[in-house]
Order: sequence, then structure tokens, then C-alpha cells
Amino acid sequence: MIAMLAKLLKALNSDSAPGQIALAFALALITGLTPLLSLHNVLIILIACLVRINFGAFMLATLFFSGLAYLLDPIAIMMGEYLLHYPSAQGLFGELYQSDFWRATKFNNTLVLGSLVIALIAFIPLLIVSRILIISYRHKLMVWVEKLKITKALKASKFYKVYQALAE
Repeated sequence: MIAMLAKLLKALNSDSAPGQIALAFALALITGLTPLLSLHNVLIILIACLVRINFGAFMLATLFFSGLAYLLDPIAIMMGEYLLHYPSAQGLFGELYQSDFWRATKFNNTLVLGSLVIALIAFIPLLIVSRILIISYRHKLMVWVEKLKITKALKASKFYKVYQALAE
């Protein structure tokens, strides 16, 4: 866990593009909020492997959003129930369920459908906000944090030694 956190700090403090880290957070939102053993998560992980993102940030954010998912599950279930019982969509979901591919996606499950819709709605806002926050962190907060006494104390700790080993 310390190594993953060190990799995230290394990515935030590095010269890598803020968009790469922000995209890692946004993709992790989908894999973290939705049940792990879903077909769409295989696609998201494939995209994460093919696109240039910070994979350490992706893994750490997936863990974070998986914890957040437990709090959002009741809302996701209500959203999924609403969508599956919506009169205009019942025919569509009935037709999709007849296909083996769409049945494998588990979109007939209220939790899968609701959490995927929530994740897709929050994808673009999270991408934009996290990019802005990363840029702000690099220009304002990182300089201020470097001057703190606790930062100097942390630089003498084991955590900083792991961070430095990863930075090289």
C-alpha cells in the first residue's frame, strides 16, 4: 500500500501530463463503482492497458472507488430498478436479454446497470475536475508542502525512501 501511494505521489509530482492521471481516475471510477466481475470492466481494463495512463493511479483510485461503491449501492440499485422498470425501456431490455452477449453484460441486474449509469454520468465531470485539481496541486500546493516541517520530517522516513527508490 505504501508503494502504491508513493507511486501516486510520484505521478502527481512528476512531469507526466495531468490528463493521463485524470483519465486514470476517471476510468477507475467505472471499474470501482461497478461490480468487478462485469464484462464492461474487462473493456475498461483493456482500455487502461492500451491508453497511456498512470496505472498506479488507476489501481489506487479503483480501490478508493470500490470503497465508495458500498455507500452508493442503494442509490445505484434504485437507479437500476427505475431504468429496468421504465415502461418505454422494458421492450428494449427484454430484447437485449434474448441475446447471449447482452445477457453476459448483466445489464438486467439493477446494481450493474445503476452503478454503470452513475459512473458514466460522473465520468466527464471527474475527468475535468481531477485534471484541474492536479494542475492546481502542482502550481500551488506542491510548493507550499515542500516548505512544511512535516515534509522535511517525512523525507527522513521509510516512506520517503520508498518514494525516492520509485522516483529513480
